[in-house]
Amino acid sequence: MARRVVVTGLGAVSPVGNDIPTMWQNMLGGVNGIREIDRFDTSDLKVHIAGLVRDFAPERYFEKREAKKLDLYCQYAIAAAQQAVDDSGILGTIDEERLGVYIGAGIGGLETFVNNTVGLDHGGSRKVSPFFIPMMIGNIATGNVAIRFKAKGVSLSVMSACASGTNSVGEAFHAVKDGYADAVIAGGAEAVVHRLTIAGFQNMKALTTNPDPDKASRPFDKDRDGFVMGEGAGVMVLEEYEHAKARGAKIYAEFAGYGNTCDAHHVTAPDPEGAGLRRAIEIAFAEAGVSDDAQIYINAHGTSTHLNDMTETMAIKNALGQKAYDCNISSTKSMTGHMLGATGAIEAIAAVKALETGMIPPTIHLDEPDEGLDLNYTPNTAVKRDINVAASTNLGFGGHDACVVFKKV
Repeated sequence: MARRVVVTGLGAVSPVGNDIPTMWQNMLGGVNGIREIDRFDTSDLKVHIAGLVRDFAPERYFEKREAKKLDLYCQYAIAAAQQAVDDSGILGTIDEERLGVYIGAGIGGLETFVNNTVGLDHGGSRKVSPFFIPMMIGNIATGNVAIRFKAKGVSLSVMSACASGTNSVGEAFHAVKDGYADAVIAGGAEAVVHRLTIAGFQNMKALTTNPDPDKASRPFDKDRDGFVMGEGAGVMVLEEYEHAKARGAKIYAEFAGYGNTCDAHHVTAPDPEGAGLRRAIEIAFAEAGVSDDAQIYINAHGTSTHLNDMTETMAIKNALGQKAYDCNISSTKSMTGHMLGATGAIEAIAAVKALETGMIPPTIHLDEPDEGLDLNYTPNTAVKRDINVAASTNLGFGGHDACVVFKKV
């Protein structure tokens, strides 16, 4: 018999706050975390803004010596995981072999890779750090978090581009539901706002070149022209319901459904009919047993690109029918930018917080929806709504589609 799964811990590092209370307050307040890049020179780039993490304090989570052996994406992951584990209070209540870690990344330790490549080119092999490999590889956030909390159970590092965070928490949900673990520390992390990635994304014309942070990331708006890069990490503790109940854990929401599909269409463009995402939504909603009278919020992928926003809207309509018009939808990427491998985890957390608080975060910078984008995207101002179902959808290069669904307990 399938087991129930609940969310008992949350943690975040993001452009709008480096803990859950700050991030959520800023999301509800429509605070824009996108600013001019001051970390490196952008004069030879067409893009000069990003959703950067500010005032991150690594010393709160590890000693300076340890930090030097960790790529920034891994630092973010550990920080968010520590918050989530502390929030859950699960340590000491669970068998180490029944505690897992699933943390995804879209790219991984890019800055470490670039720095060591430059070192090799300019100074030879002696300039390559002995920590290069264990700092750079895409699974190392999962590995380090598992080591930190002695989690000896199921372990997986999902890498499905911008769907990584969603797939990570979704696969963790099924691991607990199907009895492979009693709890999983799950999420996503990324820190690749770098001259190399910006040059790559801008040259494929995926990024907006709008220099105004208040007009750049505008999902669903007729003047949108590309996404804004972001960074950070989001982690949640997923736990079997009876286990959580027995130890008196705080329960944020029930994790009820997960859909995982592929467009099999194009390496970067979504299926123009949105068929893959439609199926992911249908699968997740069916597994969750969402009723016809459910009050629903959807945290959309909402990248602020013409193709995504249109096909995602189409997918929601085709999956939910007339019910789509009754949903509140929003894209928190309007505030954080696109956090790549971390984005799905942060947006799943936003969905959980919407359920818990009865508040829907807005899509800021949405002045006039584009033609055909006729759903309720919660423009510019948070709204109060007593929802009982919250979902999050995300897509990734390669055609990955993912949807997760949470319900009130």
